[in-house]
Order: sequence, then structure tokens, then C-alpha cells
Amino acid sequence: MTDRSDPAARYAEIAEELAPRGATQSKMFGMPCLKDSAGKAFAGLREGELVCRLGRDTPALAEALRLPGAHLFDPMGGRPMKDWACIPVGAAAHWDNFAEAALIAPR
Repeated sequence: MTDRSDPAARYAEIAEELAPRGATQSKMFGMPCLKDSAGKAFAGLREGELVCRLGRDTPALAEALRLPGAHLFDPMGGRPMKDWACIPVGAAAHWDNFAEAALIAPR
């Protein structure tokens, strides 16, 4: 297991864990991201936070947003993406759960 205070290492660990399930590494909005077997992005790493597409109005999104420091993903500033949450490194112990939820979330 990696040092959970190192966001890049934790993200790499999650990418490796999800690879057997079809997750591939790519780029989105200039950040490293993970795509599912259909080529759809579901998670990424931006400014030390895990960004996950959990789905609007889902229990997973609500749970993520309850974490201290978590917020909706707003890559352009002023227009948050309501399906995506940014989860801070302080919650890195739970990143794998949210990445898993994002991988299986309906698109």
C-alpha cells in the first residue's frame, strides 16, 4: 500500500487496482484520468484531489460531498459539473471506494 498522503502515488495505486476491470489511463482537462472500457472518463487527479463522476443525486455523490474539503468539480470556474466530485487527499483512504463507485456508475 502506498503513502496515502501522496496523491499521485495513491492515484497510481487505484489505477493499477482498476486496470483488470478495463480501466485505462488517459488525459482529460489536462489532468490524468481513468477511462472505462467504453472510453468514458470516470475519475482523475487534479491539484492533489481525486475527481470522480459519481452521478447526479446519487448516494455516492452525497457521501463524497459530506467529506471535509470535498466539492463539485469546476474545471472552468463558475460552472460546476453536477455529476463530479473532488475528494481531497485527507480522504485518500476512501479514494478507492469512490473510484470504484465512479467506474460502475451509470452514464
